[in-house]
Amino acid sequence: MTRRLVPLGAAAIAVVAIGAAACSDDSSSDSTAAGTSSTPAAPGGEGNGGAWPATAPAFTADQLNAAPTTAWLTNGGSLNNQRYSPLTQINADNVSGLKGEWVTDLKSGTAAKYSAEGQPIAYNGKIYIPTGEDDVFRVDVATGKIDWKYESNINQKITTVCCGWLSRGVAIGDGMVYIGQLDGNLVALDQDTGKVAWKTKVGDWRKGYTITHAPLYYDGMVVTGVSGGEFSIRGRVQAYDAKTGKQKWVFHTIPDKGEVGGNSWPANNDSRMHGGSPMWQTPSVDPELGLMYFSTGNANPDLDGSKRAGDNLFATSVVAIDAKTGKYKWHFQQVRHDIWDYDAPSPTVLFDAEFNGEKKKVIAETGKTGWTYVLDRETGKPLLPVKDMPVPQLAAQKTAKTQPIPQYDPWVPHEVTAADVADVKKIARSNGHKEPVVGAKTMYTPFGSKAITVVAPGPQGGNNWQPMSYNQGTGYLYICSMRSVAGLLQGTTPEVPKAKRGGVVEIGSVFTTTGFGDPDGYFGAWDPTTGKAVWRHKWDESCYSGSTTTAGNLVFVGRNNGELQAYDATTGDEKWSFQTGAGANSTVSVFEYNGKQYISFLAGGNALAGSAHGANLWLFSLDGTLGPVKAGSAAASVSHAGENEGPVTGNAAAGRQVFLANCAGCHGANGKGANGGPTLKPVTDKAFAAKQVTNGGKVMPAFKDSLSKKEIADVAAYVATKAGK
Repeated sequence: MTRRLVPLGAAAIAVVAIGAAACSDDSSSDSTAAGTSSTPAAPGGEGNGGAWPATAPAFTADQLNAAPTTAWLTNGGSLNNQRYSPLTQINADNVSGLKGEWVTDLKSGTAAKYSAEGQPIAYNGKIYIPTGEDDVFRVDVATGKIDWKYESNINQKITTVCCGWLSRGVAIGDGMVYIGQLDGNLVALDQDTGKVAWKTKVGDWRKGYTITHAPLYYDGMVVTGVSGGEFSIRGRVQAYDAKTGKQKWVFHTIPDKGEVGGNSWPANNDSRMHGGSPMWQTPSVDPELGLMYFSTGNANPDLDGSKRAGDNLFATSVVAIDAKTGKYKWHFQQVRHDIWDYDAPSPTVLFDAEFNGEKKKVIAETGKTGWTYVLDRETGKPLLPVKDMPVPQLAAQKTAKTQPIPQYDPWVPHEVTAADVADVKKIARSNGHKEPVVGAKTMYTPFGSKAITVVAPGPQGGNNWQPMSYNQGTGYLYICSMRSVAGLLQGTTPEVPKAKRGGVVEIGSVFTTTGFGDPDGYFGAWDPTTGKAVWRHKWDESCYSGSTTTAGNLVFVGRNNGELQAYDATTGDEKWSFQTGAGANSTVSVFEYNGKQYISFLAGGNALAGSAHGANLWLFSLDGTLGPVKAGSAAASVSHAGENEGPVTGNAAAGRQVFLANCAGCHGANGKGANGGPTLKPVTDKAFAAKQVTNGGKVMPAFKDSLSKKEIADVAAYVATKAGK
């Protein structure tokens, strides 16, 4: 059987229960508040342009572009995506006293397939936050009480989601809250009630189109792109009228014949019409230049260049377009003819800096290559040296002859070590692969079908989706990234008929059974004017959170184990750490309300990071009294009513083959997590594993009709004793 098993374990990752709490009156939520209840503040608040209206206005460019103080108006804090707060009430000298004002359990998106990557929007005493289930909540700053909840009710059988079910945030403007959904819909909600004002289909998930990033409200428009680069889509960015949902313009991230970049795709096939190049993050805007910027993902078929000769623009690129019309202005392609899944998936960041004595308008983006690309945002030309250099060739992959290679050190190491090769070889041999295993000489070494090529970074990055931040005081970028390793073996991407495109994954390499190495995390400060690291911490785990920095000389970042941390932005010294109860894999928002500075953060875990799941929305201040909570723990082995149906026996060795055929695509060959599936390390109970595989549940389909009882018993034995252990 080759049916792909959706991530196992609705209970494989525990949802943290937060006790010793005073619950809110809203029965749909649990809110733990510090001390006695406080009196809600009066409507309004002092904003950059005066008192904020009760509901969000049609924000001006100046309001959206100002450094955030009394509100956090966009996903990136402002149009420049700096994730920088000029507030100083909480600073490096006193952050050690930071505690929770309240924590609210949103009770949404807690199953193992979901990831909590949403960054809060704060406006006029309210917080707006989505979960991985595309549910949206408005929460009161003063009390932690949920004012309203929008339930997306998205189809739980969507099969075209890459890399975890998630939402990275919402947008607000003109009295509405906007969310792009995994089912391809863009939805506008009434800001006061949470009721749907309008809904527009951006793309059909059955044809591969999903939305994972936060939309952008700008100039009376709502702008969104589409995800799904492995599902035969043709990437695009679209703008809609914020009041009506009617489309205003569209920019295709794969150009037509005759357009700029059109000759970078084959003329003898229609690969451009399903060539990928998705958008994973919210755009940035320079209102003065009138330009909008975004980064793009890999070309399709992923990891297979044999059917798409050429550079494949505008995949794996930074692109600038006219913000009013969507017309092309310039591009910079980070990787030509990408066959390694070296997306540019993190947000573009805008700032001004001096180069050779001249002040420049800068745009920066850190890609899966592990390099941060620093460009002139007026022209797209590199401001740090990038050299066009010849790279190894392989005719079967139709490799590009040269690549634009930065002449400064990457943020994460590229060298493949003997230990990396040994790790991949061990996994490959255990999965029946007999091909030679070789280490790539460079990160641009192509891989063929006769040997497993070990590359670093692997398809996980480098920098993945994690937003970096820019501090206007230090002039540094703060990067949360990882060094991953993967063994790649070229396969054959089957020809997908036009009628079936979009619902089928197009990946032309075997990599789930040839091995992923355990990633190392790298977090620190990087000087974009010199291309050098200022300080950097190495972790024995992936760094899988966004960063936010402040004028208080702080930078905040989350850890997979649930700790939210603050570091001295100048020196890198750790100043504060707080256990949030679930994987801390989202990004902090900072704002002031009624004269007090707050830190807001959603701790909910991440499917790819394998961290504990939950839905804990935290609000911190220097006046808070709530301390850290218990870290997330596995619940899979706990006895639940009705689960124990007698002892389950099985052959773990035989179960490994069943696992590889059905489970490795999501959980990885070693069960430690891969494409959307969490680690199976917590699953130690055979009966639980067998019941989950047999009957399925909210998270996964039932396999009682596709696997025999013996196969189920065998795979349960393997999962309980070997997978992820």
